[in-house]
Order: sequence, then C-alpha cells, then structure tokens
Amino acid sequence: MDINPFIIFGVIIVIIYIIIFSVIPTGLWISALASGVSVSLFSLVGMRLRRVSPSRIIYPLIKARKAGLKDVEQGKLEAHFLAGGNVDKVVDALIAADKASIPLSFDQATAIDLAGRDVLEAVRVSVNPKVIQTPMVTGMAQDGIQLLATARITVRVKIDRLVGGAGEETIIARVGEGIVSAIGAAQDHKQVLEQPDVISKTTLAKGLDAGTAFEILSIDVSEVDVGKNIGAQLRTDQAEADKRIAQAKAEERRAMAVAVEQEMQARVQEMRAKVVEAEAAVPMALAEAFRSGKLGVMDYYNMQNVQADTSMRGAISDSAKRDGNR
Repeated sequence: MDINPFIIFGVIIVIIYIIIFSVIPTGLWISALASGVSVSLFSLVGMRLRRVSPSRIIYPLIKARKAGLKDVEQGKLEAHFLAGGNVDKVVDALIAADKASIPLSFDQATAIDLAGRDVLEAVRVSVNPKVIQTPMVTGMAQDGIQLLATARITVRVKIDRLVGGAGEETIIARVGEGIVSAIGAAQDHKQVLEQPDVISKTTLAKGLDAGTAFEILSIDVSEVDVGKNIGAQLRTDQAEADKRIAQAKAEERRAMAVAVEQEMQARVQEMRAKVVEAEAAVPMALAEAFRSGKLGVMDYYNMQNVQADTSMRGAISDSAKRDGNR
C-alpha cells in the first residue's frame, strides 16, 4: 500500500509546527513586538532552557514599558526571578512609585522584595498612611491609680529605611513604653483622664520611629480606663506584712518569757531540793548533839517553843494582811 507523499509532508509540517510553538513562545513574542518591546526568539528559548517562565518576565516588562519606566530591563527582571523574587510585584511597585513621584529605583525595589517585605504594600502605605492599633497598655500614675490606655498610631513608610529598618512590632512596643512613661509622670490620674492628649504629645516628642521603616505622623489615645487602686493595695499589703512581723516578734518574746519562767521554776525546784536535803540533815545533827552532850533536853524544848511562837506570829501576820486587803 502506497502512502501519499503529501500526507507525509503534512504530518511533518504539523509536527514541526507543534515543536516550534511548544519550545518557542511565538504568541508571547508577537505580543511583545506589538507592545513595542524588542525581544528575540532566541532569548525566549534561552529562558525556557534556564527554567524561567518567559511570561513571568515579558508581561511585567510590557507593563514597565507602557508605564514609561526606562531602567527596567529583561536581564534584570530575569536575574531577580532567578534570585527568588516576585517580578510582577516589583514592577507594579515601580509603576505606583513613579505615578506618585516617590523616588524608588529598580535596585531598591528588588532589595526590598528579596528582604521579605511587600514592596508594593510599602509604596501604597507611603502614599496612603496606615493606622496601627496598639493593645491595651497598663500604667500607674503617681497617686497609685492604675490606668488602661489604647492608642492609634498613624505611620507612613520610609522607602529608604525598609531594608534593615524595624517593623510594626517595634513601633507598637516603643509607643506602649512611651504611654506607660507618660502615665507614670502624671501626679494625679485625673490629669490623664481630663487631658489624654498629654500622653500623645509626650510620646510623639520622643522620636520613637528612629531606626524603623516608618515615620510616625501622629499618636492618638483612643481610650483611657481606670483600673485598680494599686497604691492602696500596696499599702494594705505592707500593713499586713508589718502585722505579721509584729506578731512574729511578739511570739518570739512570749517564747523567751516562757523559757525564762521555766528556767526560774527549775532553779526554785533545785533550791527546794537543797532545802529538803538540809531539813533531812537536821534530825541527824540533833541526834549527834544529844550524843555528844552539846545539846540538852531543855535546850531542845526551848528551841521548839521558839519555832512554835515564830510560826504563830507568822500566821497572825498573814491573817491580818488578808483582813486588810478585804
């Protein structure tokens, strides 16, 4: 069976056409030429070989040319794409900055993008300042009253400080510190409640945007609430602590008094024991005196009479004292 050579030729043409249009983005090349962007077919094929999507380069390049950007080149866009940057966002940021008369070069835009910041959002915030809401900040006036305040911070992006400049978290932390300092400087919490703009003026005058990627335009205190009476609570806690210290010292003195009393009782018992021991030795001494003839019977009786008379006198004296006390 013979095959028509025209059919073979047609199949070859179709295969060649498919290969050409799959490897060479002819439609993209035509769009670029129609937009006034000079791009060779070989450069588009080279992009494919370098694993670069030609459309991710050519379409942003067309936008840049139509917007009148002269310093945006195909090679720079391809290099930024290979570095992991967002080419489309960089070009949009350059166009927005050019229309807003904001000085922004291609190198600055790519550096900001590679630093992980949203360069297009930065340009928008530079044109239209944004408002940052701070969380509730707690401070205490000199009269011991706690105040709770929140503020709205109006900031504008400084393009030249985006790379290496601190972000929103630093602004919020610094403003919160300034609010606490301003509240603490007030002698009376009523002054802050009556004039909350004192906080704004004091905080804004400290230059809190130094070293950040923002310029603080205004700080407006949106809410001030009264919290706890910290001064009274501290005084109450101090009084309770003093009370516990005094109780501890009193307990210590009581324990010492009990110890002294117990020591005195021990000494009395010891003296009583000695007296009992001495009294026990008296009969033995009397017996020895009788045996040796140093003490007679009449002498002993006289001594007993003296002792009885002394006891009687003591009893009478004690009875008289009791009657007098009555």
